[in-house]
Amino acid sequence: MQYFNPCGVEAGEPAFAGLVRERSGVNFNRCYQCLTCTLGCPAFFTMDYLPHQIIRMVQLGAKSEVLRSTAIWRCASCETCVTRCPHGIDITRLMDTLRQMAIQENVPGREPAMSTFHRIFLKGIRQWGRQYELGMLLAFKFRIRDFLGDTGLGIKMLQKRKLSLLPKRIKGYREIEAAFRQAGRG
Repeated sequence: MQYFNPCGVEAGEPAFAGLVRERSGVNFNRCYQCLTCTLGCPAFFTMDYLPHQIIRMVQLGAKSEVLRSTAIWRCASCETCVTRCPHGIDITRLMDTLRQMAIQENVPGREPAMSTFHRIFLKGIRQWGRQYELGMLLAFKFRIRDFLGDTGLGIKMLQKRKLSLLPKRIKGYREIEAAFRQAGRG
């Protein structure tokens, strides 16, 4: 049987597509590969697979390739693809679901620092209700063992007061923490 395969990967686990659809709530089977998502994506040039290719790979059940791809981590969640999609496919939600699946299944990505950054970023949101940038950067640098990289830039940002020395919680941080608990993240 001949099928459209823009990414050159072999069909894999058929149950993968159903699981992704169930977890994300996204009907990606409506995608007919018009490339509108990819053409509007501001981050496509940084990805190993383009957004339309990720959708097709999920449809084909190419689980290991999808979960190891850099594309799911490089998605900026700007929703340009969702806005432009003629079928309203929520690719941003799909990418977020794929990131969570990669984390849950401990899939080693092609760039492990990306998933590390993702985890640290979410931890900061949960703890403070917003991002405490300096704490996030220090935790990330410690985790990847890059203690002196970007030090000059960090000092300039501190001097220009772009980074706060102390964290500040928002008033509704408890509600955000409750949302994390409800979502099953602790």
